[in-house]
Amino acid sequence: MEVAAREREFVRVAGPDAADYLQRMVSNDVEALGAGEASPALLLTAKARVIAPLVVLRRADDDFLLLTEPGQGEHVRTHLTRMRLRAECEIEAEKHDSVLVFGGNDGFATDWRDAREALDAGLEPTLSAEELELRRIESAVPRWEREIDDRILPAEAGLDETHVSFSKGCYPGQEPIARLHFRGHPNRGLRVVELDEVPEYDAPLLHDGREVGRVTSAARREDGTVVALAYVRTEVPDDAPLALAARAG
Repeated sequence: MEVAAREREFVRVAGPDAADYLQRMVSNDVEALGAGEASPALLLTAKARVIAPLVVLRRADDDFLLLTEPGQGEHVRTHLTRMRLRAECEIEAEKHDSVLVFGGNDGFATDWRDAREALDAGLEPTLSAEELELRRIESAVPRWEREIDDRILPAEAGLDETHVSFSKGCYPGQEPIARLHFRGHPNRGLRVVELDEVPEYDAPLLHDGREVGRVTSAARREDGTVVALAYVRTEVPDDAPLALAARAG
């Protein structure tokens, strides 16, 4: 079992209307969760731009804990409080310690496919922050303010496969997400690519001299090779050679 510390902020939503309110506000089916179960979800604008990525943990029938990214807790709390209207639920910040667990059964499902997340478990980290970042990039796990921001649509980051239910009721952003899923496709997608150097954030990528994408995260492996996450136009083949713009020519 491997353990990595994870920075998180937390918002509690609890009360008689908590389940119904969250079901109407986030992109995944939180009413289907049993006590102790969790699922990733998104808080979106009406145009399906990401306000914040979440993991929703149901602690009891009327008690939910939202796990979000550093710096986003107050933003999530304020947004949900403003939109609450007559829903009977309390919305307040909490504090916890969070770790990602690889190869163990501790914790609950999270936004990493090959890991679980545990709170206040007292587990000592065995992976450094640098090792975790490399694993994240190699596993194509999108990160807030890297791969996820208000410029992207969830489908471009592959979040429609993990963070979205296409069978639940309405929520902000549902219409454009469903329209793209059932009637179209994104113009770009997130890929793992190998590069010659670690570039700056948003560095342009070229294919045959034409700009086709941008790099969002990169890290160097122990063997010196560089692996990165990048948004690349979907018409570019997966095996097409890509070059950093700064090195072109």
